[in-house]
Amino acid sequence: MTAQLTTGTAACPGCLAAPAEPARPMSEDVQIALSLPGIHCSACIATVERELNACPGVEDARVNLTLKRAMIKAAAGVRAADLIPVLGQAGFEAHELDTGALSATQTDKAGRDLLMRLAVAGFASMNVMLLSVSVWSGATDATRDMFHWISAAIALPAIAFSAQPFFINAWSALRVRRLNMDVPIVLAILLALATSLWETALSGAHAYFDAALTLTFFLLAGRYLDYRTRAAARSAAEELTALEVPRAIRVIDGREHEVAVGSLAVGDHVLVRPGGRMPVDGQIISGQSELDRSLLTGETVPVFAETGQTVSAGEVNLTGPLTIRATAVGTDTSLHRMADLVAVAESGRSRYTSLADKAAKLYAPGVHILSALSFVGWYIYSGDMRTALNIAAAVLIITCPCALGLAVPAVTTAASGRLFRKGMLIKHATALERLAEVDTVVFDKTGTLTEGTPELVNLKDQTPSDLAIALALADGSSHPLSVSLARAARDAGVRPATISNLVEVPGFGTEATFDGQRVRLGRAAWVGAEGGSGTSAWLATGDGAPTGFHFADSLRPGAAAAVEAFHRAGKTVVLLSGDTQGAVEELAGKLGIRDWVAEALPQEKAGKIRALTEQGRRVLMVGDGLNDTAALAAAHVSISPATALDAARVASDIVLLGNDLAPIAEACKTAEKATRRIRENFRIATIYNVIAVPLAVAGLATPLIAALAMSTSSITVSLNALRLR
Repeated sequence: MTAQLTTGTAACPGCLAAPAEPARPMSEDVQIALSLPGIHCSACIATVERELNACPGVEDARVNLTLKRAMIKAAAGVRAADLIPVLGQAGFEAHELDTGALSATQTDKAGRDLLMRLAVAGFASMNVMLLSVSVWSGATDATRDMFHWISAAIALPAIAFSAQPFFINAWSALRVRRLNMDVPIVLAILLALATSLWETALSGAHAYFDAALTLTFFLLAGRYLDYRTRAAARSAAEELTALEVPRAIRVIDGREHEVAVGSLAVGDHVLVRPGGRMPVDGQIISGQSELDRSLLTGETVPVFAETGQTVSAGEVNLTGPLTIRATAVGTDTSLHRMADLVAVAESGRSRYTSLADKAAKLYAPGVHILSALSFVGWYIYSGDMRTALNIAAAVLIITCPCALGLAVPAVTTAASGRLFRKGMLIKHATALERLAEVDTVVFDKTGTLTEGTPELVNLKDQTPSDLAIALALADGSSHPLSVSLARAARDAGVRPATISNLVEVPGFGTEATFDGQRVRLGRAAWVGAEGGSGTSAWLATGDGAPTGFHFADSLRPGAAAAVEAFHRAGKTVVLLSGDTQGAVEELAGKLGIRDWVAEALPQEKAGKIRALTEQGRRVLMVGDGLNDTAALAAAHVSISPATALDAARVASDIVLLGNDLAPIAEACKTAEKATRRIRENFRIATIYNVIAVPLAVAGLATPLIAALAMSTSSITVSLNALRLR
């Protein structure tokens, strides 16, 4: 029987469907984690906990509504597979989570670190600002000096702790002889502190401790918002990864042992049950089935598999159990060789220069030169080192590295929030900037533009009796075509015929007895039919020629709208697929895509992307399979659905959470608006500098003026960014 892959939550390429829980010592309790995507209120929590706690062996069950997750403590021997049907009967969708993968992602050290530094800077800046108000209000002599020394005692340790991210980034840039936005920021902070300490030691009237702390606080706020935006994407991807359970069944002397995939060795015999993935490259030594290779090659029609045939890691076994002898494991498998393609492709993306870095190349030298000239000019004019240094520090502070530092994260946070509400998660720091530059969009076919699930297209051509028999036979198989046929027949109100002796023949189909004669549903050759080029299942009832049930892959919601929107925007759309020429040509015609490539291997896909790049095109790649990972990494920017294989999600910049493709076109528009806002923010900061710098150079910029100018520009930049929402 021919079929297409039913696309659901992606499994790990090295995974093998197997019983959900590995063997554990009988004396130990087990911890089970379940993902509950459908819960939404306290009533859901109460129902889920009640159903789980009522299950035999469950000692405690707790539901986290925010994470949409249940953590269950149970007696040894209780498995997730025992609990999921219980929740299903209660109306809740549930999936097992790998607790090992979850524990590795629970700690958010970087986020907590940034938040702690932000809190310290904020607390310190408020206290120093209160002391500064007293100075600005007229405190003089010993009282003023005392306030300045107290401010120094607060500011120095606070900045030493809070500003570490900027110090580290600036040093990393200077060490390789380049400039980034953190270099002028750090210089402004250090010069403000040095000047303030000098003024305080000499009983001067002005100090910049408050400005240095406020600058640190605003920049840390932008840095933290930027971090949290992409942390959402990381946590979503990690949640999907935790759905994958990387275990395999090793057969030794006829006995089955469930083991970690990483413990398999060349020569091991591995049992692959229907629905499982090949964990290793190998050769079939027993069994017959069909293999779905769509995530690796893009082929929608499964391949018949029997003894002696070679298989590759990542292929899906559809109908019958197979025992394979491993010929390559771990990094030696054909699956892992794709990683080399991805590594080469990603090196090109890492050379992209962000708008902030481009601005820093112009801004940082200009600010430093202007500050140095102010120092030299005032020193020549006044002969007073102290006056010249104060004015140079004022120039450096008032030129607002804070506004420029916030220009990008403020916009990306607002834009990412807007896209998140549309079901898109931004993973990479420069993804929005690169998305705004796209002029060519390349789509994969199976699982991307199409659902990857077969849909019966000739139901109305069938007789009621054939439909009833076919439904009864289809109910005896979990093959994707059987599932699709049964669903379509039931939706049409068909009732199954009464049959007996139902048997599934792996790799061929199902057969039974109806009214004393044998009936079959399955592959064309098996039932005596002449199969065509399409995806079909055939029914033989003994009365006349076999009847064909024909299937087609349905379009994803929004696929046509997305392609049309890209065409209207003047972008070139390309269909790049590993599927057969006929299937690709048919879909391209349906969507109006003139440029298409069929039967493309993974390296050919990546080569096509590189060829377009060399022509000066900025390519957006949208794909979901292993055969797309190198192309996703090679593209200027890339998107993968949440249902994509983990390798594809890792290689992409943006994850599409929903099933609808329409938000992709809107994301490009949002990215273009975001880029315009970033440039506007740079202009706003520049305008403020043009107004404020003459005051600083003229020696009129007191610490109060510097602090007000810096705060005003930062608030203006943030408000401009919020226009995206």
